[in-house]
This record gives sequence, structure tokens and C-alpha cells, in this order.
Amino acid sequence: MNKQLDEKTKQKVIEWINQGFSVAQIQKKLAEELNIRLTYMEVKLLLADLDLVPKDQESADQKKSQAPTQQQNQQAQQSPTNVGTVTVTVDEYPQPGTVLSGRVTFSDGQHADWYMDEMGRLGIAPELTGYRPSEDDLKKFKSALQNELARLGYL
Repeated sequence: MNKQLDEKTKQKVIEWINQGFSVAQIQKKLAEELNIRLTYMEVKLLLADLDLVPKDQESADQKKSQAPTQQQNQQAQQSPTNVGTVTVTVDEYPQPGTVLSGRVTFSDGQHADWYMDEMGRLGIAPELTGYRPSEDDLKKFKSALQNELARLGYL
């Protein structure tokens, strides 16, 4: 894709990245200032081709790298009364590529992210690689999720 862009255009994009512009802002500037119309994804691919990381992506990456530490602290502070139950939370803002998402803590204390795609398929991404919750926990998870979604007005 960047074969279509001349060096002057590439330098402009680099300049905008250095000024802290987001992908959406770069997309808008390309259209307004240089009359180059690209989709959001094409701009992301352009930045990847140029080995550039927008400031908004850097801060999101930093938050992700800090998240496990915060999660570990929360896990350490959990009371033993939660052991043996399945608890479900729903994210205020779903993860990218999902309709709904959240976290689940299984009866053995293991944690996982859960998500629902546009087709209504439910998925679980455990923190511990290779972890598989018991059948009983999966039933409790589905029931707890349904109750939580109903409570929040999704059902």
C-alpha cells in the first residue's frame, strides 16, 4: 500500500505520528490536506508498513501491560468466601470484535475473559494457558452470565 504514497506523504504521516495524532486523526488529515482517502484499517496498515505506532495505541498497550498486575492485586485481595462459586462481570465497553465481553472467576479460583461475538457465540479465554473449567462450572457460568445480562437489561 505505501508504494502508492510518495516520500513527501510518508514524511507527513511520520510528522503527524510524532505530534501525537491518532489513527482516526491521521485518516482525516490525509483526506483533508492531501486528498488521500483511506479506510481506518488501511491507515493502520500504512502505519504498520512504516513501523510507526500512534500515541493512542501506545497508551492502550501500556494499559494492557499494567492490567495483569492490577488483576493479580485484585485476586490477592479476594476473600475466601468467593472460592467455590462462579462470578461473572460484564465490561462497560466490550472488547474490540465482540458484542459483549467480561470476566469470570470459576469455583477453583481460576480467572478468564469471556466474550460473545456478533453471531451470539460464547467464548472463554482463560488466564492460565491450557486451563479448562469443569462442566459444572461451565453450567454455573452460563447461568450466572444469563442472570447478569438480564439484570443489566440485555435480555
